[in-house]
This record gives sequence, C-alpha cells and structure tokens, in this order.
Amino acid sequence: MNKCIFLDRDGVLNKDNPNYTYQVENFEILPGVVEALAELKSAGFLLLVVTNQSGIAQKLYTQQQMEACHAYFQQACGNRIDHFYFCPYHPTVTASLARKPGSLMFEKAIARFDIDIAKSWMVGDRGRDIIPARELGIRTIQIGHEIEPENRADYQVETLLEAARLILK
Repeated sequence: MNKCIFLDRDGVLNKDNPNYTYQVENFEILPGVVEALAELKSAGFLLLVVTNQSGIAQKLYTQQQMEACHAYFQQACGNRIDHFYFCPYHPTVTASLARKPGSLMFEKAIARFDIDIAKSWMVGDRGRDIIPARELGIRTIQIGHEIEPENRADYQVETLLEAARLILK
C-alpha cells in the first residue's frame, strides 16, 4: 500500500483568489511549495491534488483553462503531482458527492492508488478540506488558522513547507 499526501490547491499550493484562479498568468505558486513537494516526494509519498473547481459549472472558466494552470504548476514543480482530482460542480448547478466536503475524490484516489490511509495526510486551508479526510481516518494539517473550531485539523501551520517538515518528523 502507498502513503499519500492529499493537497488542496487554492490557498495551499497557489495564492487563493476569491474570484477564482484560472489563468496561468495569475497562478501564483506560494513560497516553499516546490521545495515541500520535493521533500515529500523524496520521502516516498504520492502527491494528489483534490480541488473544488466550481467556476467550471458556473461558466466562469473552462476545464481547459484549469488544466493549463495544472500543466504550468507541474512544470514549475518538476512534475511531482501524481494526479489532479477536481470537482467541476457547484451546488447551485449540480449536486455532487465529489465536491468537498464530500469524500468521493478521496475514495477514488484511495482505490486507484492503493492508499494506506493510516500513513497518509490531507493538507488544506478550509473546513471543507478537513471534513472528508477526518471522516475517512486521514490525518489533517491546516494551512492558516481561519477554520471554524469544529472543523480544525489535527495540526495547524502557516505554509506547505512547514506541513512537509511536520509530516517528515
């Protein structure tokens, strides 16, 4: 079985934008992210992104624009992400069990990659990232400290690099 780091995208890997990040020129990789991914990959972790991308359903941007951002990110980080899972739905348009806080993206990844949840982690910046991981028994790390108390992660740090160092301890 494989150990895995599940990663939210916006606010963890790149700067979050309340108006969505879907153009490569606005895709700002956060400091320390590339280094953190290199350290985690060197330690044998699978790296999987699980991200809600509701702007697709809302017709604010296309799947191709999102994929261009992911290709840019892959190039910048040395192709260290093993797979990007994304949910294009928005609750006002289409309901989906894949949309976090639903757990379907995680469940698909666990089955496909034979993931040992006892050796895996979720790194997110919002309660909706923490909830499905907690329900599945995956340890959690929160970037930042703005999550409501009932959805707090097991650990809180400021950056993905701090999270990586905590995981590797």
